[in-house]
Amino acid sequence: MCPFYPPPLFYTPGVNSGVLSACRSRRRAFSSNWLIVNASQHLTWNDIRTVPARNVGLVLGAKPGNRYFTRRINTAAALYHAGKVKWLLVSGDNGKKEYDEPSAMQQALMAKGVPEAAIFCDYAGFSTLDSVVRARKVFGESRITIISQAFHNQRAIWLAQQYGIDAIGVNAPDLNKRHGTYTRLREKLARVSAVLDAKILHRQPKYLGAGITIGADSAHGCPSRQ
Repeated sequence: MCPFYPPPLFYTPGVNSGVLSACRSRRRAFSSNWLIVNASQHLTWNDIRTVPARNVGLVLGAKPGNRYFTRRINTAAALYHAGKVKWLLVSGDNGKKEYDEPSAMQQALMAKGVPEAAIFCDYAGFSTLDSVVRARKVFGESRITIISQAFHNQRAIWLAQQYGIDAIGVNAPDLNKRHGTYTRLREKLARVSAVLDAKILHRQPKYLGAGITIGADSAHGCPSRQ
């Protein structure tokens, strides 16, 4: 049980303090989860046919080839072919030359029939916060559709709201409980971190840089990383 106030006569440093620390951590996790789930209510869709059309879909990165990656790509391609977005912004980690999530996402989308000209790459999406905030501050998009799994969309939408972005989400299929246990545990920590970053630290993306326009007249797209 987690008491709100430690009984003074029975408070033993090193024993009670450990219990209280665990209780505080549990409450922070609960509060963060409540904030994020509540903020994204009625803003995510499972059925692409009912999704409101928007100009840009932001596809959040994952390790190329894993099941989260594949399902996000499939959902993003289906969203594009259904006419629900005109452009896809693929955002992920390219911190090392040999590891390039955005280029892998671009190639996977093209294999699904999405034209190369419809895909824009953000090579500095090192975190969900970076990807979401850069969509506005670098690519100039303040009204976006986010494509990821439901648990990830909830956090991304909440973050978007904190940084003045109007975001909705399309949920890619999730993994079953057996294969997604580690990810769900990590998500609990990520939600606490998201609230800390946005509400207390007011964190900004690691990199910003010159603005890039998404559209038919843009020369950016996905520049070669060679």
